[in-house]
Amino acid sequence: MGLLFWEDGVEHKLQALEAQFKELDFTKDNLTQKFEHHSKSLANQAAQDELWTAVLSLKFTSMELNILYSYVTEVLIRLHTRVLEKLPDLVRGLPTLASILRQKVKNKCIRVVWESVLEEYGLQEGDITALCTFFVAHGNKAEYYIAKVRQMYLRDVNFMITNMVKNQALQDGLLKAVQVIEKGKAGRAPEEQTSSLKQLVPSVKS
Repeated sequence: MGLLFWEDGVEHKLQALEAQFKELDFTKDNLTQKFEHHSKSLANQAAQDELWTAVLSLKFTSMELNILYSYVTEVLIRLHTRVLEKLPDLVRGLPTLASILRQKVKNKCIRVVWESVLEEYGLQEGDITALCTFFVAHGNKAEYYIAKVRQMYLRDVNFMITNMVKNQALQDGLLKAVQVIEKGKAGRAPEEQTSSLKQLVPSVKS
């Protein structure tokens, strides 16, 4: 009888210990997930800070900056226009690219179209972050140059970007912006481009 009682007591203790270990494992998993999420958040913030620092410390001349700004502007316009072409019913609700970027987080339809447009142009979210950061940082002082003016001032923009932009994310974004515009130039009517630019840039100078 005493042995049976002792065995029951041991069994209860083992069950209690097992329950405690399961709880500790669950707590450990929760802490691990929170730590990983926090680490990713810190990494993303660090990358964003590094990107902003890189954008603000660019050593371009005014002419070079204007040329890059022009490519970035055209790409952002093209992305916005393409999304609206695929979502004609939402044209009034998506007046700017910023509105698309905000609403795609909660609207699956917009998000799917946005992702398809990025794929169509060979772009990734990181490229858009870099281009938008550049646009916000320099949009208030840069001027838009049309294609002919850009070519007159600078023959090899890719060489300039590769040699002067050291931040990899920013360099990739700018190089891709040039590629998108250079490869898609023939399929876009000049008057359509000018009309779109007037909506984005109040005073267009050539």
